[in-house]
Amino acid sequence: MPKFVIEREIPEVGKLTPEQLQAVSQSSCGVLNAMGPKIQWLHSYVTDDKIYCVYIAPDEATVREHATRGGFPANKVSQVRATIDPTTSE
Repeated sequence: MPKFVIEREIPEVGKLTPEQLQAVSQSSCGVLNAMGPKIQWLHSYVTDDKIYCVYIAPDEATVREHATRGGFPANKVSQVRATIDPTTSE
């Protein structure tokens, strides 16, 4: 199943409290549960003004449907073509 990185532009998202981040993740999980097992959230990185989310889904349309249903921005959706790390250099 393809993996995607979703870039969500949310001004000052890095200033959210742990409780606010929990509420956002609960909302996302509620949408995921309603959509069924075809889409899975792996993790996200919260920066000052963006969240970068990593999802497994059958296609970009499914990722965008999740964003629409949840009311989350999906400013850029990119399919991961390969994964590299320091061991790739060996």
